[in-house]
Amino acid sequence: MFTGGVRAIWKGALTFGLVNVPVKVYAATEDHDVSLHQVHNKDGGRIRYQRKCEVCGEIVAFQDIDRAYDDGERTVVLTKDDLDSLPAERSREIDVVEFVPSEQIDPLMLDRSYYLEPDSMSPKAYVLLRKTLEQTDRTAIVRFSLRQKTRLAALRVREDVLVLQTLLWADEVREAAFPALDEPVRISAKELELSASLVESFAGDFDPESFTDEYQDELRTLIEAKLEKGDALDTSETFGEQEEEEAGGEVIDLMAALRASVEKSRAAREGGSAKAEKQDASAAAKSGAEASSKKKATKKKAS
Repeated sequence: MFTGGVRAIWKGALTFGLVNVPVKVYAATEDHDVSLHQVHNKDGGRIRYQRKCEVCGEIVAFQDIDRAYDDGERTVVLTKDDLDSLPAERSREIDVVEFVPSEQIDPLMLDRSYYLEPDSMSPKAYVLLRKTLEQTDRTAIVRFSLRQKTRLAALRVREDVLVLQTLLWADEVREAAFPALDEPVRISAKELELSASLVESFAGDFDPESFTDEYQDELRTLIEAKLEKGDALDTSETFGEQEEEEAGGEVIDLMAALRASVEKSRAAREGGSAKAEKQDASAAAKSGAEASSKKKATKKKAS
């Protein structure tokens, strides 16, 4: 399957009526942007952000952080115990609520997309649901929980795979209210004809492969050009010398870990070279000793 190395983010069962379809859920999309981090423009040192308390000035460990809601005048602190007291969404089922005409799903409500893979010895129930959706031209509206949140989603078919597309809740979609559109506008038949003609001149079939992200392509080209010219810093030099510990607990320093990895990799390369040189020198010395021994033996035999 397409997943090749990609781990399922959720496992459970898709249920409708008495039908139960075990499935694995995979993210259907990924970000192709070049990963960049921030550095000081003066010396290239990496920028580090710390969780600092604005009241006491202490650097706060992650385990000492609570959540809070601010209504503008008052702040309500929500502890871990408070959040644990809420009814947890731990269901491992994707429940089909209803089947609706596909055209009723407003694209504006679509959020993230996921692939569903059958997770049973026989994919019969999976294929049955897929064929049912295809033949009825309907989309299943489902509810499920992911990362401790209740989600609403649309279940549809893409090629031979069931696709789960999470939906925004109704109150998350803003209403468009533009006064200018309330004013009456007169469009002549000729203007509409010319506009339709212009549209026809650009008509075609959508092929996503024909479009590329030019900015990201140029960014990669720029980075490669700088590397080839030697216009780059040694990565280990972009980390500070002092390893900092955050107050209130032992927290792994990501920068230190990265720096240690770089130094370890470098040491391994240098160690390999030194070992090879040592082995060459040892072999040369051994060869010289054997030659000298043979020479002495020859002289002794001749005398």
